[in-house]
Amino acid sequence: MLLNVSYNNKQVSNKIDTEVGKPFTLRERFKMNGIGSTKLIITETSIQISNLLMLDNNRNQCNIEMRPNGIIVGFRSLLESYALVIPYYKLVLYKGKAEEYSIYKDNYFIKIEARPKDKSIHKFIQKVMDAKAKNTPTRVDDM
Repeated sequence: MLLNVSYNNKQVSNKIDTEVGKPFTLRERFKMNGIGSTKLIITETSIQISNLLMLDNNRNQCNIEMRPNGIIVGFRSLLESYALVIPYYKLVLYKGKAEEYSIYKDNYFIKIEARPKDKSIHKFIQKVMDAKAKNTPTRVDDM
C-alpha cells in the first residue's frame, strides 16, 4: 500500500501498524544493531511511484525501515513524504543486475543501486531477508 505520510494522521498510522506492526522499541533496535537503511539510490520504479518521483528534479532516493511484520520503504517527492508498506508475506526481494536490488510488492516495485563496495547496503538487505525468513509462515496453519 502506497501512502502519503507527510502529516501526522492517526488513520494512516493505524493502517501502517496493522499491516507491518508497531515500531520496534529502543531496546530491540539496539539488539538488532539498527532497523533502518542508509540512503539508497533509486534506479527504477513502477509507474505509480515513478509518477510521484518525476514531479521534482531531485535525485531519487529512499530508505527502508524494518518493522516486526514487514518493511516500510520511504521516499520524498516535492515536499511530501510517501511510504510503500510491505508485509513480509508479500515482499519479494532479489538481486537483479550486478549492481542493484529489486523490492516487489504486488504491482509496485523499486530497484535500488547496490555497488559491490557498498557493504552496508548488502548487510542491511541480508538482515531484511533473514527477518522475512523468520517471520513468514511456512504453512497455511501458521497464519
